[in-house]
Amino acid sequence: MSASVPIDLVYLLGRIVEMQASDLHLSVGCKPMARLHGAMRAVAEVVLGGEACRDLILSALTEVQRSRLEDTLELDFAVSVEGIGRFRGNAHYCRGQMEAAFRHIPDNVPDLSTLGHRPAVSSLCDLEHGLVLVTGMTGTGKNTTMAAMVKEISKRRSGVIITIEDPIEFVYQNSLSIIKQREVGTDTKSFANALRQALRQDPDVILLGEMRDLDTAQAAITAAETGHLVLSTLHTVDAPKAVDRIVDAFPADQQSQIVAQLANSLQAVISQRLLPKADGSGRVLASEVLIANHAVRACLRDRRYEQFLGLMEIGAREGMFTIDDHVKELLTRGLISKEEAMINARDKERMSKVQPPTTRKGLFG
Repeated sequence: MSASVPIDLVYLLGRIVEMQASDLHLSVGCKPMARLHGAMRAVAEVVLGGEACRDLILSALTEVQRSRLEDTLELDFAVSVEGIGRFRGNAHYCRGQMEAAFRHIPDNVPDLSTLGHRPAVSSLCDLEHGLVLVTGMTGTGKNTTMAAMVKEISKRRSGVIITIEDPIEFVYQNSLSIIKQREVGTDTKSFANALRQALRQDPDVILLGEMRDLDTAQAAITAAETGHLVLSTLHTVDAPKAVDRIVDAFPADQQSQIVAQLANSLQAVISQRLLPKADGSGRVLASEVLIANHAVRACLRDRRYEQFLGLMEIGAREGMFTIDDHVKELLTRGLISKEEAMINARDKERMSKVQPPTTRKGLFG
């Protein structure tokens, strides 16, 4: 049965919070759907018609946002619902119909250890300058990791932290540091412009929501070179590919300069995934960390990116580890299934020899 009248958006957002789902999807011709532990579940039994779907989405937007959506056909925004929570939304068109996705943003910024990160990630919060990248596919918690790092940095040092986001997700509380949050489209025209202006605002740390274009990437690298700690995200499947992707995004005549700048400014790359738990109760973080030590910087300058993996395997003393290391740990602790471990392992032959814990019977059964 198709819905010709709008379902209450507040009700739907409240339902995904009750379900502990991460996202709400509103699509024409479908029931309102929630992403729960990576799988899609219906939130209501009514199928959305085009008008109903459009009215649901527009009910969350201001007049300015509606106008911007009409001009650009796509819009990132944030919405807060009293008594329910805060959500990041993306409105867009599919086959001429307005559709949207809403992601629930927890009220409190979690700690890095609560998220499942190893101590190496926490140690990066003591850095004074340079570029730290958090990479992974969409929906793997990159922004949550960066938020947890900002929270930790603010507790450890006195300074100014400027975030540039589209839209603002987590709302921070000032601690030892002042945290100034700027939203693209509301507080500034673009990531690149905000980043250039941020350098005149006496920052110690800059959080850049995403490297969306060459101008933004160039400005971020330059800021990291000039004595600021810059945190940003990138969409890559693993840590070694992050550097390769940044360099390849630039024209050939600029790549040598970017390689040199990265070799000087890059501090670390964190790559992460969310894997289904073996008991079906949710998802668990699996990650890898590349630390830019002397050997990594030398390989970067020579563009020997294929050697990064080997350096990560032998760099445990400096806090490095591979996704295989973390997946193996999760498997031996019984947190993920053998099948899931095999899917996510680089070295599948080695992973095939790792066994999950088994319940052993006593001598008398």
